[in-house]
Amino acid sequence: MSEKVETIRYTADVVVTTTDGYVLLIERGWDPHKGCWALPGGHVDPGETSRAAAARELAEEAGVYAIEAELEQIGVWDAPDRDPRGRYVTVAYRLAVLPSTPIEAGDDAATVEWWPLSDLPPLAFDHADILAAATRKQH
Repeated sequence: MSEKVETIRYTADVVVTTTDGYVLLIERGWDPHKGCWALPGGHVDPGETSRAAAARELAEEAGVYAIEAELEQIGVWDAPDRDPRGRYVTVAYRLAVLPSTPIEAGDDAATVEWWPLSDLPPLAFDHADILAAATRKQH
């Protein structure tokens, strides 16, 4: 009996919301989903926790600096088809910030913007599901 081994990549995503009802989204600068809106996030580096990766990716992609303890884990998304590049498992976190929090696109984000939670664009990957879970838990 042969065993099929699957390569699994480990990522972290962050839902950053303001106290007045906005969410931070990046416009992806790379495929897959280049030009689409997504949550900030990315690969967990060797020797790094998903929480540390979430804080690092948030700073690199959006210029928002958070300490790891501020990030609240909201869940794990691991559907086999959630990413067209292969099997990706993400741990998602939530962070609430003040409306005046400055943002700046960097790394693989083409742009970064605050979007009203009531008027969101279509989101890449399963980020709409992650965002829905994060905002459900806030109430």
